[in-house]
Amino acid sequence: MASTQSSKQSWFYVLFLEGTSVFDAWLNSSSFQVSQVLLTLPYSFAQLGFVSGIAYQILYAAMGCWSCYMTSSLYVIYREKRAMRANTFVDYEAQSILWYEVLDGLLGSNWKLAGLVVNLGYQILTCVIFLVGCSSLSYLLNSYVDKRTWTILLVFCFILIVFIPRAQHYRIWSCIGIVATSYTAWYITIATIYHGKNSNATHSAPNNTAGYFVGATNLLYTFGGHAVTIEIVDAMKKPEKFKTVYFYCSAYILTLTLPSAIAVYWAFGDSMAHHAYSIVVLPDSMFRVTAIVLMLVHQFMQFGFLSLPVFMKWERLLGIHGSSNYYLKSISRIPVVLVMWFVAIMVPFIGLIDSVVGAVFASFSVYVLPCTAHMISVEQPPSWMPWNWIGMYCVNLAVVLWVLIVGVGFGGWASLVALRHNINSFGLFPQCYQCKSS
Repeated sequence: MASTQSSKQSWFYVLFLEGTSVFDAWLNSSSFQVSQVLLTLPYSFAQLGFVSGIAYQILYAAMGCWSCYMTSSLYVIYREKRAMRANTFVDYEAQSILWYEVLDGLLGSNWKLAGLVVNLGYQILTCVIFLVGCSSLSYLLNSYVDKRTWTILLVFCFILIVFIPRAQHYRIWSCIGIVATSYTAWYITIATIYHGKNSNATHSAPNNTAGYFVGATNLLYTFGGHAVTIEIVDAMKKPEKFKTVYFYCSAYILTLTLPSAIAVYWAFGDSMAHHAYSIVVLPDSMFRVTAIVLMLVHQFMQFGFLSLPVFMKWERLLGIHGSSNYYLKSISRIPVVLVMWFVAIMVPFIGLIDSVVGAVFASFSVYVLPCTAHMISVEQPPSWMPWNWIGMYCVNLAVVLWVLIVGVGFGGWASLVALRHNINSFGLFPQCYQCKSS
């Protein structure tokens, strides 16, 4: 009897929770790559225009694939070097490898500090974006409760995420995420085409320099979702097979982001510059409610997935990451969630904070650091690379310079100017940002 029960538990665990294969890595990457940002892309198109909007999506998808390849390569090299050290044993089931540890092991403590600061900032603020996004979606379901109150209420749900231990336990959530983003993207596309083009819709973007770079930086952030690459690779049984996963992930994501963004901007035009979420302009229906509920569930999952590395850093700081006490580690994570919740109430500027995080943190965390670290630490380029080391160096240098100039420079300037304007207009802790009464 006990053996039958154990077999059933094992079957349930392997099917729904244990995710260590290449397919699981694709599931995690694809479901994490795009969620609430899918709804903000028409907002970016209203600042960029059709041509730039499409071009930037394709460009940043390609750059994201490359930098993700660099990140996973550095992880594999670090893990191999770590395994070769004498008298060293690492229990990878109990302890996870984090990005700053890879940089420390390959390049030293200064790189470790840089990686820790930008990666931690990116992960915390992206979790904040998910919280803000959930309150905005909840407001669409019930506008009698303002967004700030929704954020306060939702924290009780988000605290439950602390009980999910590691990335490989997200298989079922990642499957839900794929369904949610696919349904929502195609619902938006089909519903918009059915609605048709508004008679007064205009397409004059780009209209100003600052708005243009805010939109471009939001797309940089869209394809910068591989900030959890290390956590996904670390959860795999064969991490060396991850290198092509992100290419298929980006190809799939483009089938969702391009049609929906193009359709909404075509139908509603420049007015989308005043709506951070595209789903707001679509008529109320059962299909719209389904999309909102699915995206709420998906963002709940994404919050948990991205908060995992933050939890692990916190556990290391407390000295309990290697502990086998599941409940101690789970409870210790609660203060981290509360800090994110506080920031979400303070600056709930959805759409704009995506651009700020993209310019200030995603640029360094997922583009500049991996490519620069690879140039410095890796002597042997991949065999398929044209011109071998010179070709790899040139591509890495091009990515770094583009992101520093366009993303950090122009994008950072435009995003921070817009953020200051919003704070001056709405103040900190606004009750209901972009609500009907605002």
